Amino acid sequence: METNELKNNIRRLRFEKGEMTQQRLADLVGVTRQTIIAIEQGKYSPSLLLAFQIAHAFSAPIEAVFQYEPENPALPPLSLI
Repeated sequence: METNELKNNIRRLRFEKGEMTQQRLADLVGVTRQTIIAIEQGKYSPSLLLAFQIAHAFSAPIEAVFQYEPENPALPPLSLI
């Protein structure tokens, strides 16, 4: 089974924003509730634009919403190769 290397804090941030619903977040960023569910569950990686829109909806930097966790952290970053 393929794992998603992009982790997120969307669920936690929704509850910190007064228990924002998935539907409300979806409406704010212009996608379906099913898209928000898939992103929260790590089944779908958003486009860069959508990731920024989600972060903006929470008034948070993108790094507070999404984190990249490579499957093989032992590999050096590309900039070091």
